[in-house]
Amino acid sequence: MKLEIARGLFLVGALGIASLALTLWEQPGPKILSAQHGEDRCLLPRVAKVQESMKPDHDLLLLIYGLTQGMRQEN
Repeated sequence: MKLEIARGLFLVGALGIASLALTLWEQPGPKILSAQHGEDRCLLPRVAKVQESMKPDHDLLLLIYGLTQGMRQEN
């Protein structure tokens, strides 16, 4: 078998496998969860209570700032 024929057959086979893989590839699309479509799912835990009196924790902000300062590379 000539080298040109072998290269052509290899190219046709590779393109065939690539096109087959492309047609069989299945990716789910983005979906929006809502209560109308998912009655069996609970969007929030039933025991979750919304507290309107929650205030931001300033210690957490200070911790995050300290961690980012510690990650800096010293010159």
